Amino acid sequence: MSETVENFHSTAGNLLSHVEITIPESEKRANGSLNLREYYTVYLVETKVIDPDYNGTLPKLSSVWRRYTEFEQLRDYLELTYSYVVIPPLPEKRVMFGWQKLSTDTFDPDFVDRRRAGLENFLLRIASHEILCKDVSFLEFLNSEDGWRESYKANGYLQLAENKLKSLSVSVRLKHTDAKFEGLKTYATTFHTNLYNLLKARSRVADKQYAVYKLHANYGRVFSEWSAIEKDMGDALQKTGHYLDSLASSIDASLEDEELLVDQLKEYLFFAGSMQNVCKKQETLQYELEAAEDNVAAKNIERTRAQQGKLGMMARLFGAVDTDEVRELKVNSLDAQIQEGALAVHRAKDDLEVFCDRALKDMDRFEEQKLRDLKDTLEAYVCLQYKTAKKGLHTWMQIRDCLQTIP
Repeated sequence: MSETVENFHSTAGNLLSHVEITIPESEKRANGSLNLREYYTVYLVETKVIDPDYNGTLPKLSSVWRRYTEFEQLRDYLELTYSYVVIPPLPEKRVMFGWQKLSTDTFDPDFVDRRRAGLENFLLRIASHEILCKDVSFLEFLNSEDGWRESYKANGYLQLAENKLKSLSVSVRLKHTDAKFEGLKTYATTFHTNLYNLLKARSRVADKQYAVYKLHANYGRVFSEWSAIEKDMGDALQKTGHYLDSLASSIDASLEDEELLVDQLKEYLFFAGSMQNVCKKQETLQYELEAAEDNVAAKNIERTRAQQGKLGMMARLFGAVDTDEVRELKVNSLDAQIQEGALAVHRAKDDLEVFCDRALKDMDRFEEQKLRDLKDTLEAYVCLQYKTAKKGLHTWMQIRDCLQTIP
């Protein structure tokens, strides 16, 4: 995936300095009756303590089987608990930007293996994060198969995760916006668009490249058949057909290697959504602060009116009259509400300030990670294309040499 294990270790104090996390295999299972059988895939998560001085809660060796939905639940939990963190994304649930030969069957062995690698990468991302790696539920996810499932249901996060989508976009209702987060939100949107277009273009190129290479198999067959009727040119034509067949079959391995690099780009396509979620949370906290301030302002106006003995329209229509005692009770009640509202404003300000400070620090961390990963991925993509082109050139030179031997 996008980083080697050694790269993940670059963050000081992370879990991977002490523990090795792998998903070495997957398994297809079934539940239900024979007629209504439902198939699903589970993944073996193995955790091994490699630091003899490790004094954490993980056992020296543990293995648990997890379904993809459980990884989703873990991510939902982390996103709710650490809303200021750019939470690592999961690998795609369905094939996106595939090419002709790539299967869209989620039980296809190649797809399952790519997802296995993606899920392992997801766990390594969390384990390499200085904050996320210490989360109790994450550690429980790694070593307690049934216990984690029960605790997730019991702690209320299941319902919270189901309700997280009900939060509305509040940016259009904000009186004040934070320029830094507005910039980050715009960048995340543009970043997503650019990566989406890049992956879409690559998919089209891969389709055409695959088709062109496979056409050479037809050339190979023609040359092989031709060699059977030619006495002097037979050997050269037969070898040419062989090289053309080899060229046609070489594209499969090349595009499969390319797909692994594409998965790394897809990860950052989904990372863009994580960045947007952090910005949305900032907007929500800003909106809550403004709502608390508006509430205090409204209570102050109401208190002033109560002090002056002004009544509402309905009260005046029915001839109600405020006595000094009633007015004093109203003012005292409003004073208490204003004081409570002021505390709510103070809490909302603190929440917003703490969130912004943590979120901007994590954005800086993510930016360093992103630059490092994308640089490595794009360099690897260029090297792969060069290798493919060089191999093709070598094959054509062999074909040339064969044809030159014809008397």
